Amino acid sequence: MSKYDVAVIGSGPGGYVAAIRCAQLGMKTAIIEKYNTLGGTCLNVGCIPSKALLDSSHHYEDAVKHFEEHGIEIPGEVKVNFKKMIERKQGVVDQTTKGIDFLMGKNKIDVYHGLGSFKDATHIEIAGEKKETIEAAHTIIATGSKPSTLPFITIDKERIITSTEALSLTEIPKHMIVIGGGVIGLELGQVYRRLGAEVSVVEYMDRIIPTMDGAQSKELTKVMKKQGVKFYVSHKVSAVERKGKEVTVTATNKKDQEVTFTGDYCLVSVGRRPYTDGLKLENAGVKANERGQIEVNDHLQTNVSNIYAIGDVIRGAMLAHKAEEEGVLVAETLAGQKPHIDYNLIPGVVYTWPEVASVGKTEEQLKEAGIAYKSGQFPMRALGRSRASGDTDGFVKILSDATTDEVLGVHMVGARVADLITEAVTAMEFRASAEDIARMSHAHPTYAEAVKEAALAATEDRPLHI
Repeated sequence: MSKYDVAVIGSGPGGYVAAIRCAQLGMKTAIIEKYNTLGGTCLNVGCIPSKALLDSSHHYEDAVKHFEEHGIEIPGEVKVNFKKMIERKQGVVDQTTKGIDFLMGKNKIDVYHGLGSFKDATHIEIAGEKKETIEAAHTIIATGSKPSTLPFITIDKERIITSTEALSLTEIPKHMIVIGGGVIGLELGQVYRRLGAEVSVVEYMDRIIPTMDGAQSKELTKVMKKQGVKFYVSHKVSAVERKGKEVTVTATNKKDQEVTFTGDYCLVSVGRRPYTDGLKLENAGVKANERGQIEVNDHLQTNVSNIYAIGDVIRGAMLAHKAEEEGVLVAETLAGQKPHIDYNLIPGVVYTWPEVASVGKTEEQLKEAGIAYKSGQFPMRALGRSRASGDTDGFVKILSDATTDEVLGVHMVGARVADLITEAVTAMEFRASAEDIARMSHAHPTYAEAVKEAALAATEDRPLHI
C-alpha cells in the first residue's frame, strides 16, 4: 500500500494548487480525480470553456457590428461556423488540462484516476480501472460543486440543460430561456445572444447579479438590454415542461400573475451545490451541515483533525481563485507556517462584455451595517482610451470610510475590469485610502485612469475629466 503525507481528493483549481504547494513544501503528495482529465469543473466545463466561447462570440459580434466603423470592410456575409467554435473551445480545454498533467509530473505528484472514498480517516479507497487503497497522514477534500436545480425541474441534458451542456450544444438556439440572472446565466446568455439566439433571463430577485453592488446591476441590465437580452426580474418559476423540441417555462410575476415563456432550450442556472457524493464522509467521521457544506474551522480543518476541506465544498463564494488560496493555506498550515486569507478581499467577476468586477463591501452592505462612507464614481465614457476602443459603457465606483478615507469597496463595469480589479485588491490589502490611489500616477491613455478619477471623486469630489 502506498503511503503519502498528503492526499488531495479532487483536481480542480483548489485541489491541484493544494497538491503543488504541498509538493513544493517537501510533502509526498497524491491527487485523486474521478474523471479522466484533471482540472475539475473550472478547466473542463466551467471557467475556461465559457471564456473561450465568450471570446469567440465577441469576435463575431465585433465583425458584424463594429468592424465597419473602424474602417474594416469584409466582402460577403460574416457567418458563424458553430461546430468550429465549439471545437476551438475544446482545444483550449485540452491544452489547459494537459498543462495540469505537466505540473503534476514536474512536482512529482502521484495521480490516481477513479472515485476516491474514505475507508477511514487515514485510508482512501480508489475505484478506477482497478481498485486500490492508499494511506494518507493528511487528506484535503477538494471535490467542488455541481449545478443546482429546482425540485420540480427535470434536467434532461438535451433541451432542459445546465451550464455543462450549454458549453457543448450542436446548434445555436432560436430562443434560450435562462432561469437565473447570476454570473453563469448572464455569461452564457450573452454568448448565444451574440450568435443570434433570442435570450430571455428569468430571475427570482428584483435585479440581476443580486449579490453585487446595485449600481453594477443597473448598468449591466441597461447594457445587455441594449444588446437585445430580455429580462424578467421578480419572477418565480413554478414549472418547466418539454414537448418535443419546445420548452415552456411557467412563472409568477410580482403582480402575482402567471406568465409563460416558450423556447427551444432552457438553461437552468440557479447556482451550484457542494459535491461530496461517493466520498463516504461518514466512514471518516467528517461532518457536513444541512446545506451539504463540509464544516471547517479557520484553518479549514474539519472536525477530524487530519482532514481538511477547501473550495466549493465549504462555506463562502464558489470561486476558483478562492479555492486556490485555500489550497495554499492548507498546504502551508501543514508545513507549520502561518498563512492567512482575507475573504473580504476575494474579488468577484462577471465575464460579460462589458465585464463586471467587485471587491470589498457594496454600498448596500455599508448602509445595512451603519458605516458612514464616501462614494466616488467615474464613467468610462469620459476616458480617451474608452472612446478610442469604442468601449464607453460602465464606470468605476470607490467607497471609502467617511472618517479615515480607507477604501472599503471598489465596483467596476467596463472593458477589462476583470484585470483592473486587481489594482483595487492590492490597494485594499495594504489598507490604502482613496487619496493614496488618487495620488498614484496612472498611465495615459488607459482604462485604469478611471480608478484614479473615481478615487479623486471619493476623496475631494474633484475628478479631473468630468
